[in-house]
Amino acid sequence: MSREFELCPGRRIGGDHPCFIIAEIGQNHQGDLSIAKRMIRMAKDCGADCAKFQKSELEYKFNKKALERPYTSKHSWGKTYGEHKRHLEFSHEQYRELKKYAEEIGIFFTASGMDEMAVEFLHELDVPFFKVGSGDTNNFPYLEKTAKKGRPMVISSGMQSMNTMHRVYEIVRPINPNFCFLQCTSAYPLQPEDVNLRVISAYQSAFPDIPIGYSGHETGIAISVAAVAMGAKVVERHVTLDKTWKGSDHQASLEPNELADLVKAIRTVEKAMGSPVKQLLPCEMACNEKLGKSVVAKVTIPEGTVLTCEMMTVKVGEPKGFPPEAIFDLVGKKVKKHIEEDETITEEAVENHVKKVKC
Repeated sequence: MSREFELCPGRRIGGDHPCFIIAEIGQNHQGDLSIAKRMIRMAKDCGADCAKFQKSELEYKFNKKALERPYTSKHSWGKTYGEHKRHLEFSHEQYRELKKYAEEIGIFFTASGMDEMAVEFLHELDVPFFKVGSGDTNNFPYLEKTAKKGRPMVISSGMQSMNTMHRVYEIVRPINPNFCFLQCTSAYPLQPEDVNLRVISAYQSAFPDIPIGYSGHETGIAISVAAVAMGAKVVERHVTLDKTWKGSDHQASLEPNELADLVKAIRTVEKAMGSPVKQLLPCEMACNEKLGKSVVAKVTIPEGTVLTCEMMTVKVGEPKGFPPEAIFDLVGKKVKKHIEEDETITEEAVENHVKKVKC
């Protein structure tokens, strides 16, 4: 069983704890603080555990030429990529306001620190855990510095290889044991054939002492629900208020009704996972009483006869007698009373039968 730890105050992940569901708002707020608050409220109302954003200090994430390059996409909020990103970037004070709002309505709040200075700010902001986006998973100096902050970490693995993930584990584990990996494919929207849910199982085998989760960019909820059935302890999905809004992430995001359906489906699957012990359950007793079969006499069996297979068959009988799985055990046993053809063979009719005592 995967190791468990406290990801947020009072909320543990791993082991038998419920899947932790992250509503990734990212920058789908369109640069509007009021929309961002509506999205936090939506995440809360839909049952998500955490509302997450993306925080960048642009001059530390991009070099000058990257910020100055023309950006003519239909999703652009400015003439250059820098203008576009500045439109979508909230200030430190706005982040404080958003975190306060999330706390007031009762949902955890965090963000992906998209560069080392953003991590410094989020640490000052006192977020419960750091999310490492796929673009920084192979940024080993960043990982070291983030791990040394001592906060739990959720690390996505889009665009990475298994060899890289082993190196990430070897870097982070000695510094900060409270982290998990998310299987992720960095495509928007993500096609089912590129999801590779089996990587979850590969991670569980390779890293048995940390929880494993899933970060999805596919459309719909079925794949994310399947990830939970495979043992994902964290699920992250992008969310939006309207898939038609400007922005490349909206199409791969869940609208409120979909997020609510995802949360409900995950909680249902968690209940359905149940116990690994296979046994007759109390809820099956009615069906067993109605349709459960018994061993019955295939022919007339006189008193004193030694039973053979040819004398017995299996039917739904009244009253109940020996269960079908006992038929071979009855071979060679002597009957101590006359049994008519088609009559149930009961415990009282067989010599030397010791009734099993239920514990």
